Amino acid sequence: MPRTGTGPDFIEALARGLEVITAFVPQRPVMSLSEVAAATGLARPTVRRILLTLEELGYVRNSDKGFALTPRVLDLGTAYVGSLGLWEIARPHMERLVARTRESCSIAQLDHSDVVYVARVAVPKIVTLTVQIGTRFPALQTSLGKVLLAALEPGQLEKTLAEPTRSGLTPRWQPGREERDAALLEVRARGWALADEDLARGIRSIAVPLRDGEGRVIAAINVNAHAAETSVRKLRDEHLPPLLQTAGDISCDFARLSAVPYSVVASRS
Repeated sequence: MPRTGTGPDFIEALARGLEVITAFVPQRPVMSLSEVAAATGLARPTVRRILLTLEELGYVRNSDKGFALTPRVLDLGTAYVGSLGLWEIARPHMERLVARTRESCSIAQLDHSDVVYVARVAVPKIVTLTVQIGTRFPALQTSLGKVLLAALEPGQLEKTLAEPTRSGLTPRWQPGREERDAALLEVRARGWALADEDLARGIRSIAVPLRDGEGRVIAAINVNAHAAETSVRKLRDEHLPPLLQTAGDISCDFARLSAVPYSVVASRS
């Protein structure tokens, strides 16, 4: 996250505050003042003022163990999801897909080189990695991410993947550029992506794009399964057809909503 902007309207204090918030990751949910300063590279007095401000606003709590984020931080993410309207549109379609496949279903979008989950309907299963709204994974090693990366222009793809992941994970699949490009080319050609334990052992998924009214890829949706229970063939032959149908239905509904003037939507709410 840049601390200095390109114009006179850039607020450096706000940028620093957001940097402090994003310094808290699953590997370090509680940190001392010194640890936050080290993680952000900011001076201790600056970090102290930011943390105390965030504490007063209710986004951070302070205990004997150190500073930690509070659930109020989720308001920042849910405001985005709510403003997008995608969850309200997608939820009934996702629930029907989960009832049919008996597997979890998620929607994610790109954030630099990571995917971030913005909607999910889960079934109770023991899996290697926990997924919830706001979870981020390296994009290239997920079916969702492969779909989203395949939709980028070559120059944009290189710029996106040049960013380091903020997930804190080291994926199993570490392709070279040639292997990576071949994999994304295949995704682009067939319109769907498969991840066969690329991210972590035991996780297998298949994903397709969600599009707006102009055909642009705005997100991706997947069916996620445990590798010991669901084969690649079952994902492709049994789960892919209803997944494609679900993605088409969500995309159509999203396009219809986007075409309605805001004043009309507001008057009905």
